[in-house]
Amino acid sequence: MRTYHCFWLLFWAGQPHQSFLTPLSKRTSGFPEKEKVLVLSGNSRQDLHRSKRSWMWNQFFLLEEYTGTDYQYVGKLHSDQDKGDGSLKYILSGDGAGDLFIINENTGDIQATKRLDREEKPVYILRAQAINRRTGRPVEPESEFIIKIHDINDNEPMFTKDVYNASIPEMSDVGTFVVQVTATDADDPTYGNSAKVVYSILQGQPYFSVESETGIIKTALLNMDRENREQYQVVIQAKDMGGQMGGLSGTTTVNITLTDVNDNPPRFPQSTYQFRAPESTPLDSPVGRIKANDADVDENAEIEYSITEGDGYDMFGITTDKDTQEGIITVKKALDFESKNLYILKVEATNTHVDPRFLYLGPFKDSATVRIQVEDVDEPPMFSRPAYIMEVKEDVPLNSVIGTVTAQDPDAAKNPVKYSVDRHTDMDRVFNINSGNGSIFTSKPLDRETLLWHNITVIAAEINNPKQSSRVPVFIKVLDVNDNAPEFAMFYETFVCENAKAEQLIQTLSAVDKDDSYNGHQFSFSLAPEAASSSNFTLQDNRDNTAGIFTRKTRYNRHETSTYFLPVVISDNDYPIQSSTETVTIRVCACDHRGKMLSCNAEALIHPTGLSTGALIAILLCIIILLVTVVLFAALRRQRKKEPLIISKEDIRDNIVSYNDEGGGEEDTQAFDIGTLRNPEAIDDNKLRRDIVPETLFLPRRTATVRDNTDVRDFINQRLKENDTDPTAPPYDSLATYAYEGNGSVAESLSSLESVTTDGDQDYDYLSDWGPRFKKLADMYGSMDSDKDS
Repeated sequence: MRTYHCFWLLFWAGQPHQSFLTPLSKRTSGFPEKEKVLVLSGNSRQDLHRSKRSWMWNQFFLLEEYTGTDYQYVGKLHSDQDKGDGSLKYILSGDGAGDLFIINENTGDIQATKRLDREEKPVYILRAQAINRRTGRPVEPESEFIIKIHDINDNEPMFTKDVYNASIPEMSDVGTFVVQVTATDADDPTYGNSAKVVYSILQGQPYFSVESETGIIKTALLNMDRENREQYQVVIQAKDMGGQMGGLSGTTTVNITLTDVNDNPPRFPQSTYQFRAPESTPLDSPVGRIKANDADVDENAEIEYSITEGDGYDMFGITTDKDTQEGIITVKKALDFESKNLYILKVEATNTHVDPRFLYLGPFKDSATVRIQVEDVDEPPMFSRPAYIMEVKEDVPLNSVIGTVTAQDPDAAKNPVKYSVDRHTDMDRVFNINSGNGSIFTSKPLDRETLLWHNITVIAAEINNPKQSSRVPVFIKVLDVNDNAPEFAMFYETFVCENAKAEQLIQTLSAVDKDDSYNGHQFSFSLAPEAASSSNFTLQDNRDNTAGIFTRKTRYNRHETSTYFLPVVISDNDYPIQSSTETVTIRVCACDHRGKMLSCNAEALIHPTGLSTGALIAILLCIIILLVTVVLFAALRRQRKKEPLIISKEDIRDNIVSYNDEGGGEEDTQAFDIGTLRNPEAIDDNKLRRDIVPETLFLPRRTATVRDNTDVRDFINQRLKENDTDPTAPPYDSLATYAYEGNGSVAESLSSLESVTTDGDQDYDYLSDWGPRFKKLADMYGSMDSDKDS
């Protein structure tokens, strides 16, 4: 248990130049005895010090974390005006006054009611005063003093992190910096050693060390190898009081990881590897995998493989799998068991990232021997060439051999081979093949002008195992022979003027030949023998594959002969010579003096773009059909039923309606009752129209009958009330029209509609008295009365 010490400081108030000395209480035992007297005189305050003292006498000192059961005594206030009769009262104000610090108003004793913590508040400023209890007036000026809290070592050092994480490269030198840890102490660093922290290592030796004052952790062991141990956990302690016994301490954990460096070369786990590969292995296919082990990780373990020696150096290749760091041996050239069945390779594995600091550990590479055994497989026949090109003349006889393909079984068994043509490449079956010797022959005639090249595929399969087959393309070129006669390059139809002169050129001819000519075509032109002597035209061969037609006489008459047909013989100079007879059509036309055609029997020459008679007839029929369609459409529209005069019930505009339709007579009683438009009493019947489907079916609502002499205003008010109470009325504003004429009219009602609902007859003789304007009505209704009388 710590011993807490405090001062008794006595404050006296008195006359000037008077001072009193109050000894310290025994409660302050344990501290050196120090005395202080504060003399207050008037409005001045003066501190009296002994010569050997240099303290500030307006301060109290109090230790924190008091653990006693009673209040902690702070000090005592006293005034020289205090006679001990209880007439004075001491009061205290400032930080914590009345709550944390209390004062005995009679004796002036100050006490602390709670435990104080310097780390929360180190200084309290208070003010004390003595007042007259009877008058309430101060007898002394207010005095300010300070209570300072002295620190004790009640806070242990705290690290800034609960756990530190650090990493260093493996194989680091001794004294390599790892990480720095920091601890803080909340105690007062200016008072004693409570906040002086010293670091030490509790766990992690002999691998690491820590500097006691700075907290820097360093390596303490040489050549720490990650491959042996990668993780280390170090416990660091921070202790106050300079590390002395009795100080408080705190600890933290430092996790240290050794990072990898390339200090291990790759090593093959075995010196020799054996693989087998069928001779039918496709190119770039893998044969096997080998792997050299490297204790390092990440880029330090990356390996590159290569083939350095061996008789299969050019037959095989090796690549590195970046994911597994394995060497993949692949086939670069086709294998042949019959040629070579064993290959020996030397494969080398090398680190791609070498650290020069560790070259002294040895070369960072390793080698191994790889033996590859080629296995024999049943291979398909092999053709002597990768492709065949053959030529054949187009006039070759059927079943003529044009060439031979050869294939052999490369296996030791030398199985016999059967040949066939892939019919997907020879759909017309122009060629066939001898299945035994591979000779190809024609089975249909050839025509170079139709198809120059024939590309077929020949299949060679083993007789014992037809699944073992191979294919080879055969390109057959059809050679040309002179089997086509020359012909005109176009159809020639020309004209000659009636006033033409002799030896006048009227047309130049040219010819083409479908056959191929190595030295170029050479055509000759002549008139057919039957036209050579009697023709009205001559033909001149220009010796350049063209010829000209000339007139033989001076004038021609189109009325005598309108068209001439001139036969021309065209021959080539190839072997065998081919010739053909072509016809030139010559029409006789009227021309002007410059030789421009004016008219001719051949209308197509004059109006090449005119319409024929058939086209004109078709256009005329279309026009007639269109007119008939329009007339029928108009007639149908006239027969359509007329729309009602008023479509919308809400259309209240004035309209002039013409009633020019004849009614249905007495039999027409199903439509509607016109009397409802005139007689209000008929409205009560609530009759529905029989000619249409009603939109809504509401129960009929009976309305009161309007008297005959009812005034218009009363009638409207009554109908308005009925509409307001009508549940079937629309909720929006609407206009209701009432066809009712009130009383008071001199002429009374002129409408004859009401007569429909009345049983009695009416006398219309009064119409004759109304003047000439009503004469027609008087005659009409007067005649009706006479009819009734009769």
